[in-house]
Order: sequence, then structure tokens, then C-alpha cells
Amino acid sequence: MKKRIPLLFLNVIIIATCGLIYELLAATVSSYVLGDSITQFSLVIGVYLSAMGVGSYLSRFIDRHLAEKFVDIELAVALIGGFSAPILFLTFANISYFGLILYSMVFIIGVLVGLEIPLLMRILKDELDFKDLVSRVLALDYVGALLASLMFPLFLVPRLGLNRTSLLFGMLNAAVGIWGTWLLEPLIKKNLTVLRVKGFIVLILLLIGFIKAESLTRLAEESLFPDTIIYAKSSPYQRIVVTRGKTGHALFLNGNLQFNSFDEYRYHEALVHPAFAAHTGTPKRVLVLGGGDGLAVREILKYPSVESVTLVDLDPMMTGLSNELPALAELNQNAMQDPRVNVINSDAFVWLDNTDAALFDIAIVDFPDPNNFALGKLYTTRFYGLLRAKLDPAAAVVIQCTSPIYARNSFWSIIKTLEAAGFQVKPFQTAVPSFGVWGYALAKLEPFDTPARPPRGVELKFLSDASFASMFDFPADMTLPDEPIEINRLDNQALVRYYESEWRRFE
Repeated sequence: MKKRIPLLFLNVIIIATCGLIYELLAATVSSYVLGDSITQFSLVIGVYLSAMGVGSYLSRFIDRHLAEKFVDIELAVALIGGFSAPILFLTFANISYFGLILYSMVFIIGVLVGLEIPLLMRILKDELDFKDLVSRVLALDYVGALLASLMFPLFLVPRLGLNRTSLLFGMLNAAVGIWGTWLLEPLIKKNLTVLRVKGFIVLILLLIGFIKAESLTRLAEESLFPDTIIYAKSSPYQRIVVTRGKTGHALFLNGNLQFNSFDEYRYHEALVHPAFAAHTGTPKRVLVLGGGDGLAVREILKYPSVESVTLVDLDPMMTGLSNELPALAELNQNAMQDPRVNVINSDAFVWLDNTDAALFDIAIVDFPDPNNFALGKLYTTRFYGLLRAKLDPAAAVVIQCTSPIYARNSFWSIIKTLEAAGFQVKPFQTAVPSFGVWGYALAKLEPFDTPARPPRGVELKFLSDASFASMFDFPADMTLPDEPIEINRLDNQALVRYYESEWRRFE
């Protein structure tokens, strides 16, 4: 069996890669459905590592038929791990005790992976010196973990999605199990044919799941969303779902509501028109960061003075959505097709740091809420410093700032961060039925008076002189808290911590 030893070491890499992929999937799925990325990643990986320790300990009680047990465990990991993401999505949609299912599955996979490496080392113990065996197996184990950690975010999930990634690695595990029946054939005392038949059955089941992955995702989403799904696709950056119900069309990104056509005009009128009201000149160049649905652009194009709108959004599937979905094109009044609109698909942070575009008169910042570090960086002093450098001295900015009543500390952290970056800020809020009370920041580079009314001559469905003025009035339960509020910087991401702790109360 000595010439087969290199192939068995390759098994170690595959085992480590598959095991870590399953736990990254579990952590991502739980963060997707529960919206609590830091806590979920920490708990899932912690439970997984401790379960591996339990598995390693339990391996001491396996004394006979090591090769057969290794193949059986590999097939069990393939079946449970491969179907882990679809099972988690389906259970979250239909079962109230999702946490129990999640951590039980993580623990079982961890125990099985913890059993694999010790068994493989014992199978190889007669072929190598102990020090070489341990060093090679453990070194390759860590190489596999590195490979998994790079493949998962950079290649697998962006191209395959969560469910297909899970099932693909299940098939890889099953192939390893089947492969093992040939590599370890001299050590398998009995049931060789049975092991191979089981392996091919598991492989076929996973292959069927891979082919039907989109149907599995749809099945879970139909339970998650109360209305009819009319569009559902995964881009390299997010899951995009559009539903149609009694109140109209709704857009969800990674399960989070972005707008409902029934009341989106309230949100977008409040997002856009205060900036034009605060601008003392004739704004011509407008920058939109985020807002790939085109609804903010629709409001901007109501101003005849606007000569160009530069929209920077990371996801081309999002900025092209109105081309595929006539309902969205109708809602944004074909704003994305207007010749004045220039769409740039890029990370806004990177784009601001590198662009040599002329200074902008108006900036509208409409990013998703800061529920993870990737989004949190777009609310930091560094980001606002980059934005400030691209603004005309008389420019006005509006930024969506989450809810000042549901996430009071988060809202005021954004306000304080803007001020720390050198902006003069007027916070405001309004009621959007789909979201509740929602908060914004109106900012300029120089001190300015709060605008008293919306601009004249613009068609508005919600804003009036009275409602506009009332937005800048904060009730006592939404004012700046007495305790100190941290400024959000790249090196502390205080805002993400505030956001997770505050919104977790309403899960």
C-alpha cells in the first residue's frame, strides 16, 4: 500500500476542505436567515471546532474494521454536509426551533470530521514514522482549511450559490468515500461491494439535489416569503428576490426587504428631495451610491437642472434588474435608461478612492443597513472622507441611516461619524409603513440652516411643507442618547456592533 500513501494524503486535504466548507455554509446560511453575522459565525465555528474534539476523542473507541468505518463516516459526512444548506433553508422556513436544527447539524458534522483524521492516521501508522505521519497529516489538514477559506467566498458561493456549493462538496466527499474503497481495498475485510453501492447511492442523491438546487431554493423561499415570487436569482454578491402581493411588488436582497411598491415613494422622496432643498445653487451633477433599483434616480430626474447622474452599485445584476423586470421599469419610470444616467458597477469605497470624476453637486447614499463588516466600511469616517473629497463646496448629501427608534444607537453613530469626517449634519426621520420610522442624514460641508420646505415645481406624492418640516423634529425616544456614542471607524466597526445588538431584539 506504500505507493498509495500520497493519494491518502490527498484525502486529508479534501476532508479538511469539505469540513470547513460545510461550516462556512452553515454560518452563512444562519447569518442570511437570522441577520446576525458576527454572532452566528462565531457560534457556528466554535461549535464545529469543539465537535471535532469530541469526534477525535470518540475515535479511540473504534478498534476494528478501521477502513470500513472510515468509508462509512466519509459517506455520512457527504450526505449530511451536502444537504446541510438546503435542509437549513427549509427548516428555517417551516420550523420554529431553527437554532436547535442548526447547531445539531453543525455538531454532527464536526464530530464526523473529527473522527476522520484520527482514523486515517491509524490506517497509515504502519507506513510512516510517527513524527512524519503527524506532521504530514496535520500540515495537509491546514492546507485544506486554507484552500476552503479561499475558495468559499472568492469562487464557490458567488458562482454556484449556497445550496449548490453545499451539494457539490457533498459529491466530493462521496467520491472520496468511493475512492477510499479502492485505496483501502487490502484493509477492507468485508462488505466491499456494499460500501461501494452505498457510496454510489449517496453520490446519485447528491447529484439529483445539485441538478434540482434551484427548485430547492425556490421551495424554501416560497415558505419564507408570504407573497408570490416572480423573480429569484443569485448574483455573485447577493440573492435577489422580487415578490408580488396585494400591496404590490417587493424587493428582497439576501432576505432583507429593500422596498415595497405600495409605499416606496415615501422612502425615496425623503431620501432625495431634502438634498435639493438644501442646495443653494442649481445642481447639475449628481452622485448616487447604491440604489441600483433606480428609484432614487427617478426622483433625481424630476429636476430639469440635472445634467448627469452617476450611479455606483457593486452588482450589475441589480442595476440591470429593471431590464428583466417590467414591473420595476414601470416603477422607476425607466430611469435607468435615461441618457443622463451613467451606471458604474464597482465597489463604492474603491471607486471613490480612485476616481478622477469632476466634483458633484448632490450625493445620495443609499446602501443597505450595516449588518456586516463589508457594509459597515461604507459608513466609516474613512469612507465619508473619500466622499467629501468628491463634493463641490456647496454640495448637499443625504444618507439613509437605519431606524432611529429600532436602532437608536446605530442611527446616532452614523450621525456622529459624519460629523467626525467634517460634515455639518441635520438628522431627520419619517414614517415608511413597510419599515416603520426611518432615519436619514442631510449633510453639507459648511454650516447651513435646516431647509423649511421641499423644492417647488417638483411632482411629489408625500412631501408637503408641513410633512417636510416635521421630518426634522425628533420625539424624545429618538433623540441622541445620554450615553456616549462611538464613532464608526475602519479599525473598530462600532456601528456593526450597535446594529447587531439592537436589531437582534426584534428577531
